Amino acid sequence: MKLGEIAEIRAGLVLTRKKATVKYQIQKIYKLITLKNIEDKGVFNEEAFEIFESNDELNKEYFTEEGDILIRLSAPYTTINIEKRTAGLLVPSYFSIIRLRTQKYIPEYITWYLNSDKVKKELIRSQTGTAMSTTNNKIISSINIKEIPIEDQKRIAKIRELYLKERDLLNSLIKEKEKHYKGLTDKLINKN
Repeated sequence: MKLGEIAEIRAGLVLTRKKATVKYQIQKIYKLITLKNIEDKGVFNEEAFEIFESNDELNKEYFTEEGDILIRLSAPYTTINIEKRTAGLLVPSYFSIIRLRTQKYIPEYITWYLNSDKVKKELIRSQTGTAMSTTNNKIISSINIKEIPIEDQKRIAKIRELYLKERDLLNSLIKEKEKHYKGLTDKLINKN
């Protein structure tokens, strides 16, 4: 089944059209998702969200909702699932917002599927632009999504969640080990 058949796909906001250029133009202030907030593995990092000063009150269609999926429109085409804690963020035009229209799929499965090597290779093959390769909503809509039972989708989502937790723990362990070895060598050097 094509992604465009099971989901509504829309581009984020072109920020330059709504950015307040001087203080007196500011109508609303919003939290904005940027590329620096998202890791290549499709998770949010600890980086603070930027502030966007708007010259207008923005339409709610440009803000994340729980269950949304964002896909970066340039390489590496990272996809991320929106949860309760990341709902209500302004989405710029270098992401597309994917909202499922069916109960046959769960957002975590679609996120995992769009982050797969197979789909990323497909997006690279169909890329547009020479200086910076990008994709568009038409191409994203045409991605074939493998239909599997909902229980299997949930298993995949759980496996991905466990993998990401394990990855974070291993990264934390590496940082702690580096501190330990640095402390030991510093102690030995300062001893002499």
